[in-house]
Amino acid sequence: MAEPGPRGKTPKRGFTARIRDVRDDIGRQWRRIPTRVRGYIPVVVVLAILIPYPWYVASLPQNHVWEFWLQFSSVHDAVTILTFVIMAVGLNIVVGYAGLLDLGYVAFYALGAYTAAWLASGQFQQVNWHFGAIGISPETRGIHISIWLAFLAAAIVTAVGGIFIGLPTLRLRGDYLAIVTLGFGEIIPQFVRNADNLHGFDLSHGTFGISPIDSPGFGNTLHDKLGLPASYQQAYNADKLFFWTAIALLLLTVFCSVRLRDSRLGRAWIAIREDETAAAAMGIPLMRTKTWAYAIGAFFGGLAGAYLASFNSGAFPSQFDFNISVFLLCMVVLGGMGSVWGVIVAGTLLAWLNVAGLANIGTWLNENIFPSSHQIDVPKYEFGIYGVIIVLMMLFRPTGLIPERRRKREIEEGGHDEALYEMRGADEPGAGERA
Repeated sequence: MAEPGPRGKTPKRGFTARIRDVRDDIGRQWRRIPTRVRGYIPVVVVLAILIPYPWYVASLPQNHVWEFWLQFSSVHDAVTILTFVIMAVGLNIVVGYAGLLDLGYVAFYALGAYTAAWLASGQFQQVNWHFGAIGISPETRGIHISIWLAFLAAAIVTAVGGIFIGLPTLRLRGDYLAIVTLGFGEIIPQFVRNADNLHGFDLSHGTFGISPIDSPGFGNTLHDKLGLPASYQQAYNADKLFFWTAIALLLLTVFCSVRLRDSRLGRAWIAIREDETAAAAMGIPLMRTKTWAYAIGAFFGGLAGAYLASFNSGAFPSQFDFNISVFLLCMVVLGGMGSVWGVIVAGTLLAWLNVAGLANIGTWLNENIFPSSHQIDVPKYEFGIYGVIIVLMMLFRPTGLIPERRRKREIEEGGHDEALYEMRGADEPGAGERA
């Protein structure tokens, strides 16, 4: 409490102290809100900003001196950003929850994209099979099932693929696990790149990829009765429709991820991550629990891959480089391993840099700093930039942008271990005795 002045008056408090009082008062009011309600408030606020984004993005400020960081993404780019965030949340189940270092997650992305392409395109001209397809003439050859069913089938097929990929790695840990998953991540993209002539059968159309892929939509019947879009690609606001659908898929992924984290299976994953030997001693079935992590993480990776393939109207092998696996892993590490909200924030930031941010930064630097004779192509050094960001995070905030509470305690308490006893040297008093 402030001491009274010479005339009995309390001196005025400084600006910093008043700000601290306001902050503490806001904190007390926030803590009075029930925990369950408090957890939904940030989600509601983010959705209130995100859902109308296609309507107000054109009105946001542009063409100012700091254009490179206030250059908001177009709706088209935002769809790609959201899809990568879905994949990052799926990878967080494998790496963040179960502690299984996966360097081959791009394989699930590729498998989901190609599964959707096989089930909703004219790739297989030998057959003419339609089931619930929207906007496709019955005479169009190929396999054309409802794209929504194709998304689900792609996710399921990828989950099964995750099981087959995970089974050979269940007894491996650390670097050995990373090397094996890296191998699988290289095998599948190489396979689809060269599967255009399997004893005369064209499975993947080689380096040209499979295109076009059927568009999402609800058909003319639901369009006439409920006003739902008959076909996304044929609608005048196609990017908006893909954007809102991506938000719905992200919400589904986040909901499942949070519920899994708090479930019995999620607690088993965390126990394995913290100490696999102790978890096995407590009766946790290691092989089955790890397999579930691979399967569920692959499910969401395949779902995102199928949706992005439909958005791009094609699945192309050039999209499935190893760099994608590293890129997604950077999102998990930067956001905080095991932290759903941290991965969403970091995924959004890195995906924005990848899609538009680095290009905007390069343009601003070349126009305002570097002369025309010494221009720089910033996107060319993207992975070097991501590496610097990760190194700085490991130095100054190793728990991530928004760390998971349990993970934060592990890192903070990990450096306070002390020796149980100390042996004295031969020339010291009490040699050979424990201190």
